[in-house]
Amino acid sequence: MMKDNAERRCDEHPDPFDCPDNLIFFSLRDGYGLIIHDGGSSYIAIKYCPWCGAILPSDDD
Repeated sequence: MMKDNAERRCDEHPDPFDCPDNLIFFSLRDGYGLIIHDGGSSYIAIKYCPWCGAILPSDDD
């Protein structure tokens, strides 16, 4: 579920921060985060999967 959400692409909203259905942000530089839909590009960095609680891989791994 985490992978599906991190890779979600919307035909209507090319920017993941504009799509209300996008929940997860991922970049190689910044890792994983929960998108804050406040009209900007804010997110909260996370280290654990919000669905299963598994530790997420980091650039240190």
